[in-house]
Amino acid sequence: MNGLSVVLSPLVPVWLLLALSAVAAVGLLLAFRRRARGAGWRLLAIAVLVLALLNPSLVSEERAPIKDVAVVVVDQSPSQNVGGRRERAERALADLQRRLAAFDDLEVRVVRSAGGTAAESAAMTETRLLEELSRAVTDLPRRRLAGAVLITDGQVHDVAENARLVEDIGPIHTLLTGEREEGDRRLVIVRAPSFGIVGKPVDIRVRVEDLPAGSADAVLQVRQDGAQPRSYAIRAGEELDLSFTLEHAGQNVFEMEVSAAGQELSLSNNRAAVVVNGVRDRLRVLLVSGEPHAGERTWRNLLKADPGVDLVHFTILRPPEKQDGTPIRELSLIAFPIRELFELKLNEFDLIIFDRYKQRGVLPLSYLSNIADYVEKGGAFLEASGPTFATAMSLYRTPLGVVLPGEPTGDVLKQPFKPAVTDAGKRHPVTAGLAGGAADGVGAWGRWFRQIEVQAGRGTTVMSGLDGRPLLILDRVGEGRVAQLASDQIWLWSRGFEGGGPQAELLRRLAHWLMKEPELEENDLRLRVDGNRLTVERRSLEPDPTPVELTSPSDARQSLPLADREDGVATATVAAGEPGIWRATDGKRTALAVVGAVNPPELADMRTTPEKLEPVTKASGGGVYWLADYGGGGGDAPDVRRVRPDRDAAGRAWLGLRANGDYTVTGVTQVPLLPAFLVLLLAVGLLLAAWRREGR
Repeated sequence: MNGLSVVLSPLVPVWLLLALSAVAAVGLLLAFRRRARGAGWRLLAIAVLVLALLNPSLVSEERAPIKDVAVVVVDQSPSQNVGGRRERAERALADLQRRLAAFDDLEVRVVRSAGGTAAESAAMTETRLLEELSRAVTDLPRRRLAGAVLITDGQVHDVAENARLVEDIGPIHTLLTGEREEGDRRLVIVRAPSFGIVGKPVDIRVRVEDLPAGSADAVLQVRQDGAQPRSYAIRAGEELDLSFTLEHAGQNVFEMEVSAAGQELSLSNNRAAVVVNGVRDRLRVLLVSGEPHAGERTWRNLLKADPGVDLVHFTILRPPEKQDGTPIRELSLIAFPIRELFELKLNEFDLIIFDRYKQRGVLPLSYLSNIADYVEKGGAFLEASGPTFATAMSLYRTPLGVVLPGEPTGDVLKQPFKPAVTDAGKRHPVTAGLAGGAADGVGAWGRWFRQIEVQAGRGTTVMSGLDGRPLLILDRVGEGRVAQLASDQIWLWSRGFEGGGPQAELLRRLAHWLMKEPELEENDLRLRVDGNRLTVERRSLEPDPTPVELTSPSDARQSLPLADREDGVATATVAAGEPGIWRATDGKRTALAVVGAVNPPELADMRTTPEKLEPVTKASGGGVYWLADYGGGGGDAPDVRRVRPDRDAAGRAWLGLRANGDYTVTGVTQVPLLPAFLVLLLAVGLLLAAWRREGR
């Protein structure tokens, strides 16, 4: 393609040329007013001289046309999985590419939105097509853009914030992949707390919506942490208040599912999840020290260091049988409220600790029996044994003996030893990792010098002492838990003797296990979410080769083998293919996790709509087309035309892309229009003609 133009290249500065022309114009004006002979010839001569000084040239350009760029953005968000939308979108894309290939001056860029891979789909909470479109044209000048075509269901969530970024792209057309007049039912979480107190009720408000508006009856099923579902009657368009009690600390997952309506696009938005983080109110701990000793403050300091613990601590300084004439009212600064603690308010405590306690008649046997019942019904009890545990005054000889897993033999071992983590302890969350990976379970710890010999009749021995004898035994009794430490020398670690040991971490884990913290369950199945990755963790005291069945939000199931580790945890990691509630089960336990947003906007309304993209379409001069209207409903694209920038770009059955006509110059040829010899000849000839006319 060639282009011709005339270019002026003045031989003198423009200001000088204008000044000379002005002087000449004044002289000519006077000559014409006086009707001087030859004025016309002088005018022509001056005009030739001025034109010669302007130095006009004819420029011929060799032009190479630049292709315009059209962008096609294909929506691959999860809502495109509804019905045949994805197949219709792919057919429309193929047909559109075929039509656009007929234009030699057009380059086509195809962009697929996030969600094309499994990992991306799981992270999808919104469809952000305009963001994808803006990113696709950042390297292009606006004069090359012919327009854009969006193949989508119309559920786009970034129009308000990104509309200005696509203003100059050209006409933006929308090809809708769904059907007209679609209907759907969805479950909406109106209000739900993020946190709640364990043991206290939390309120959740939900609403069922039939789209378009309806008022049919429905059944809502709610499952708390995978338990048996509870059913509620609810009417579409109305709100329902639900109340639940948080049963444990950490994540409490409430799965909700409403029954299907007569017309449904997808059941994905019939489900919703609420995750409430359970936090314990101030924990109440009762610590009873049987006698003053060097390690008494170890327990007190540990518990008082936690601001979330309310500690009630009593130390029995003198047995009641000791008689020295001191009045009863002066035996203690504060009266020991045994009836209030061990009968009236016993169940208000989360943990009871007996430290070197011996039966001396301070607590009646009926109160010790109350503690045993407290444990059976779900309480937590820790016994730290002193030398008297091996005597006839041992707690084991009281009603508490039925909950203690270790029976004393009557021997007190006074040889030095280093505590060791047993093989079972290496897999138990209370002691796993304490030894730092030592093969024999003995870390770089200081020695202890006293151990009460016990025989473990039940429970799990997680630490051993002298010659492998049980040192720390953990057991479940009824609905409660018991820990028994067969030594009173853990205070040596807290004092840093011979380097000390992990007493703070051990006692913290021990207390939390007793109070049933989910993170310290020794036989548990968990499902963790890290971005788009799902990690299944199974903790067990014995290696378990059983695979886990993983269920996706769309009810697709897969068997997942787990790789066992030495710390008692078997794991497997997979990419999450879709957002929503995932479930893992090994036949005994079930774990839940929510991938992506708990209730993502992407799944809130899945009906095809032109309304959200309408502001961008109208402002750019584009059009909206339902693919169901073309190719027998299969998804053929409408006809495509190239239009001038000042013409309409959308018709009833066609869409237009702007023809900008841009080019680059590859070569230039410049030819002077007034050769110097010709100018000189004309000027002299005209001056002679003027002189001859004046001489007559």
